[in-house]
Amino acid sequence: MMDYSDIFLKNILEDTKSIAIVGASSKPHRDSYKVMEALIKHGYSVYPVNPNEVGNRILGIECYSNLNAIKEEIDMVDIFRSREAVLEVTNESINIGAKVIWMQLDIIHLEAEELAKKNGLKVVMNRCPKIELQKPYWTSK
Repeated sequence: MMDYSDIFLKNILEDTKSIAIVGASSKPHRDSYKVMEALIKHGYSVYPVNPNEVGNRILGIECYSNLNAIKEEIDMVDIFRSREAVLEVTNESINIGAKVIWMQLDIIHLEAEELAKKNGLKVVMNRCPKIELQKPYWTSK
């Protein structure tokens, strides 16, 4: 696991209001669906991104083809895609002015991390925001 302090993660989750979930699934048994559901329950504005789901709604929310299709400001991009797709998603995240790149469990991409940090974004790898929101230090939200 990457070594992030509880304070670092808590600050990101407190400062974040809107989250794009790249690789969102409409299937309730998939992790991206469960994470999206948990983030909505925690009060975040969530935007599912999946070109295969465009025109559909996931948890009642319109699904977008890519980050550029979202007209609202996005604070954090939560990546549920293969490692091979992370660099492209990172570039899109930089282009839309996101503040945080969050790579889900088992996703580590050092080149994308370096690119994001050079462009002023915070980066979290190999973590899940749903799990972080269940930790004991998370009592203020």
